[in-house]
Amino acid sequence: MVLLPGGFVRLLWPAVLVLVTSCGVTEGGIMPLVTGTFGTRPVVSVPRGAPGRMPRMVVLGVGSGRRTMLGDVVLADVEIRTWADNSPQLSTYDANQPVTVVFDGRHVQETWRQALIGQPAGSRVLLVGPAAQVLGPGMELGEVGAAEPLVVVLDILGGYPPDARLVGRPLPVVPADLTPMSPPRTLIDGSGAEVRAGAKVIVQYVAAAWPSRAAVDSSYRRGGPSAFRLVPGAVPPGWVTGLEGRRVGARVTVGSPTSGYPDAVGEPRLYVIDILDAI
Repeated sequence: MVLLPGGFVRLLWPAVLVLVTSCGVTEGGIMPLVTGTFGTRPVVSVPRGAPGRMPRMVVLGVGSGRRTMLGDVVLADVEIRTWADNSPQLSTYDANQPVTVVFDGRHVQETWRQALIGQPAGSRVLLVGPAAQVLGPGMELGEVGAAEPLVVVLDILGGYPPDARLVGRPLPVVPADLTPMSPPRTLIDGSGAEVRAGAKVIVQYVAAAWPSRAAVDSSYRRGGPSAFRLVPGAVPPGWVTGLEGRRVGARVTVGSPTSGYPDAVGEPRLYVIDILDAI
């Protein structure tokens, strides 16, 4: 379970896709055809003709989870393609790590605010418009011109308060007897869904260096939850075996022989991971 303002404890529910009418930035005009189910890489077919100069948004599918709100950390998978030749520019479905958008009053494109805020978790949203107006926070134009039309598909995994945490539990602390070679250990049992290898997990965590045991990373301090696909190469060593089979709401310790991914080098790390949700 995860603590939310107002006492809500359920953050994410399975998606229920329902076609709805255009809404948001502007309406009307031709739009791409997007097929595929929520959570899988969308198949995009771009029609002939020009998309228009103004950004347009369509909610392709409505989820059944909690609605995102201003102040949330919103986690979403994103597929970005050029309108002219339908060539892929960015896909988190391949990168295995969804984007994190923090709605804390800092600059976020109005198009992304309208696409992500107020939508239930599990929703799929289509956004079309000039690159300068439809790219998300921190995304670079690169070789794409500011006026070049882009197609953006967003799968909203969920919105989470920056301080989302296990219900009634203190912030995590690295156990004194944990070493990089320690087997994974459950400090707090969860009662939610079982985590499967290959699933997307939403977590808060603390990482400490070894042997100094000094804290070197903390999602709690950095701004809120993160999402990862639980596959080798997408998470630090030890996470897949350490989290697989645990339940949402659990707190797990994992020792990792390196500070990064399987091909990384660096000092070992110790992790304490709070599993907030799994998809």
